[in-house]
Amino acid sequence: MTILKHEIRQGRNSLIIWAAVIALMLGVCILIYPEMGEQVNELSGAFANMGGFSAAFGMDKINFGEFMGFFSVECGNVLGLGGAFFAALIGISVLAKEEKEHTAEFLLTHPVSRTKVVLQKWVSVLVQIVILNLAAVAVTVITMQMIGESADIKPMFLMFFAYLIMQVETAAVCFGISAFIGGGGLGLGLGLAALFYFLNIIANLTESAKFLKYITPFGYTDGADIITNGRIETGYLAVGIMITIAGIAAAFVKYRRKDIM
Repeated sequence: MTILKHEIRQGRNSLIIWAAVIALMLGVCILIYPEMGEQVNELSGAFANMGGFSAAFGMDKINFGEFMGFFSVECGNVLGLGGAFFAALIGISVLAKEEKEHTAEFLLTHPVSRTKVVLQKWVSVLVQIVILNLAAVAVTVITMQMIGESADIKPMFLMFFAYLIMQVETAAVCFGISAFIGGGGLGLGLGLAALFYFLNIIANLTESAKFLKYITPFGYTDGADIITNGRIETGYLAVGIMITIAGIAAAFVKYRRKDIM
């Protein structure tokens, strides 16, 4: 547990900053809804008929003027993209930094197996992602109470759950990559998270690109689909879980055999 505690302590400041920024942006989005609600409600029909733009963000399936529709588009993008960036950053660096900072030799001289090193580092990633999402949920509930809004519990829960799983998948993919690189992968992690986001937008634009939803973890986080169907798309989610497992497995296999200099 020493490595786990060390990783969480080492990433504490970054976690606080990311959680605070994402939670603050979520809170602001919710707090401005009463002022924007009436105006947006009048324009909801126009938003729904803007062709590819509407399809890209799911506004052709929901009423953007209602709170759940507004939340899924505005707040969903904040938590989705911000959470993915955070997950990618901690996932891509947690193993690679040992070589970059030349601390691997010191770490691996201790009586702890490489398997336990990888396991505790992965658990530290999960703990940080969960804390980030708990902060987001807490701020969402508080600000909703402040403006006197309520929401359907099931779709709201499913949206937050989908974002959590998406962040775990993104982190797992980056975690697997981090075992193969020797440092300097932050740009790669951020780029991968951004790529996942835009692949989902492309998939929403045309039926011929729908297969991309099986590749990107954002495929099962579309708030419009969750609100409309009342569930997370299990096909996309199942593939996402398999990719998550593959990423974690790759990290374990590679790091155990890796020649660390």
